Amino acid sequence: MAAVGKLSAAAAAVMVVVAVVTVSADPDLLQDVCVADLASGVKLNGFSCKPTFNASDFFFDGLAKSGLTNNTMGSKVTPANVEKIPGLNTLGVSLSRIDYAPDGLNPPHTHPRATEIVFVLDGELDVGFITTANVLVSKTIKTGEIFVFPRGLVHFQKNNGKVPAAVIAAFNSQLPGTQSIAATLFAATPTVPDHVLTKAFQVGTKEIEKIKSRLAPK
Repeated sequence: MAAVGKLSAAAAAVMVVVAVVTVSADPDLLQDVCVADLASGVKLNGFSCKPTFNASDFFFDGLAKSGLTNNTMGSKVTPANVEKIPGLNTLGVSLSRIDYAPDGLNPPHTHPRATEIVFVLDGELDVGFITTANVLVSKTIKTGEIFVFPRGLVHFQKNNGKVPAAVIAAFNSQLPGTQSIAATLFAATPTVPDHVLTKAFQVGTKEIEKIKSRLAPK
């Protein structure tokens, strides 16, 4: 119960910060609510509205438990966006929980539609983002501390500790989107041509094919 209480308090605090200090990256709403009709074939800049809704459209308990981190990167992102909470449609906010095993990494990625602010629930993380001037801005953050990743900039989080770590991440978008740099370049469908990647990274075709094979969907 204590862990759930701490998680709830952290989530509430981060949401208040986002609501107060950020400008929504999504279009302004024109009605009280527009609960997403996820089954509709109509796709606008967001989702069309359901004609009826209830409390379950505004509820999600998926962040209460730690995510499984027994994977290659040693991390797990659990989103709480409009696809999980239809009531977020047009409201311009969402959350995620990110769990990290010891030595776990949330690899370099971007969110094209949102700024991200993380609140550390447990553990200690090395975090950073890279500006368009190619400057790394990095810091070690620990339990109770906050760090901001500006919209669209490449960023990462790494647990260099010996115990698991976790954060709550808040976004000023109902669906911020995520592009993992490695997966985008080496696991796209159709694939990015080898001659593009060999020239960009100044390596041979064998190295490119080796990376592609490791990142290919299993």
